[in-house]
Amino acid sequence: MEIKEFKGQTLTDRKFDKLMVDFLLDEPFFASIIMNLKKIKTYDIPTAGVTVKDNSFALYWNPDFVSKLPKIKFFGLMKHECYHLIYQHVVARKQDPHALWNIATDLAINSLISEKYLPDGGLVPGKPFKQEDMQGLPEEIIERHKKMSDFLAGLPKCKASEWYMEKLKSDKEVAGAFQDAFGDGSAAGFDVHLEGDGSLSDSDTEIMKGKLKDIIKKSANKANQRSNGWGSCTASVREDISNMFNTVIDWKKTLQYFCGTKQKSKKSRTFRRINRKYPYIHPGTKVKRTSSLAIYIDQSGSVGDAGIAMFFSALEGLAKNVSFKVFHFDTKVDKSSEYAWRKGQKYKTPMRTLTGGTCFNCVEDHFRTRSREFDGYIVMTDGCAQKPKTCISKRCWVLLPGYELYFAKEKRDSIVLMS
Repeated sequence: MEIKEFKGQTLTDRKFDKLMVDFLLDEPFFASIIMNLKKIKTYDIPTAGVTVKDNSFALYWNPDFVSKLPKIKFFGLMKHECYHLIYQHVVARKQDPHALWNIATDLAINSLISEKYLPDGGLVPGKPFKQEDMQGLPEEIIERHKKMSDFLAGLPKCKASEWYMEKLKSDKEVAGAFQDAFGDGSAAGFDVHLEGDGSLSDSDTEIMKGKLKDIIKKSANKANQRSNGWGSCTASVREDISNMFNTVIDWKKTLQYFCGTKQKSKKSRTFRRINRKYPYIHPGTKVKRTSSLAIYIDQSGSVGDAGIAMFFSALEGLAKNVSFKVFHFDTKVDKSSEYAWRKGQKYKTPMRTLTGGTCFNCVEDHFRTRSREFDGYIVMTDGCAQKPKTCISKRCWVLLPGYELYFAKEKRDSIVLMS
C-alpha cells in the first residue's frame, strides 16, 4: 500500500511539535533518535509506524490518533517506535508467519515500557485483554478471544522477540487464533508495522543497518554527555546498544548497495513473478536495470601500486552484479583512460596511467560534462586532498584501509572504508 503524505495544516501540528519538545526534555535519548527520522503526517494509516523510505527512516503519524493521546501515552508511542529501530525490526528479515512476528516484536518491546505509558490496545506479556462486552458475538469469536487473552496472561516479560515467536508457534491453536484475528493486516497493537518501499536486498539491509547504527550511536553518545540523558531507557537496552557497536559492517555489501541504488531501472508487471504481498492474486514486479555509474580511480603518487590493485580487485567484485565505466585521475581526469567494465567481466590487470598530485575538483568537473550518462559516481582514493565542490549527484568515497577523508563529507555523500 502506498502511503500518501498529508501536507495540509491541522490543529494537531502545533500539538505534535510541542509534544516533541517535551519529549526531548524528558527522554533525551529517545528524542534524539526521533529527530533523525522524517516525520510524515498521513491519514492512510490509523495510528503510527516507522519504516524505511527512500533510503532513510521515516515516522508516519495520523493526526487524529495523535490528537487524542495524553502526553504520557504519546511518549510511550514514541519510545515504542524507537525500540523498533534500536532492535532493527525495520531492517531485519521478517519471520514467517509475518502476523506472528509483528506480535512477537511488540511483546518484546512493550516489556521494556511502563504500562502507564502504553496507548490502549498494546499487547503486554503477563497482561490479559481488557474485559469487553462480547454478548451477541459468535461462540468461535469469544473462544478465540479467550485463547489469546489467556496466552498473553501466561507470558513472562523481558524476553527477546525470537523467544516470543517460538512460544507463539509452539501452540498451534493459539497461533491459529492470532493469525485469524490479525493475519489480514489488522494492527495487533497500537502501531502499524509498515512494509516500507519493498523487500530489501542483502546489500540494502547492510547499508540501512549501518545508517541505523550510526543514528543509535550518535544518540547514545549524546545521552552519555548529560545527566539523565538516557531518560527511562533500561540498563539491559543500554547494554544491547553497547554490544551493537562491536560489530563490523561489510564494506563490500555497502559498496554494492550504492551501486544498486544508482542504477536506472524499468519496472513492469508479470504473473511469472510471484507478488510477495498478494501471491497468485496480483502480478509480481519485474525490474530491468541498466548501468549508470562512473568510477574514478585515484592514480596520484600517494596511492601505491598495492592500493591500485585493491581498487581493481574491488571492482571485479562489483562487476558480478553491475556494469560501469572507469576513469583514472590525479590533478586531472585522463580521458583516454575511459573503458567500460561489463557485468560478469573477469579480473582486469591493475594499471597506472598517472603519477601526479591529487585534485578532486577535476573529478566533479568531468562528471558534470557527462552527467546525462550517469546517475552518480564513485571515487576510489586515499582521501588525501582538499575538499571538492558540492556534487550535483550522489557520490561515494571508497577509501583505502587506514585512511580517512581530509575534510568533512557532504550530506549526500557516502563513505566506504575498505578493510
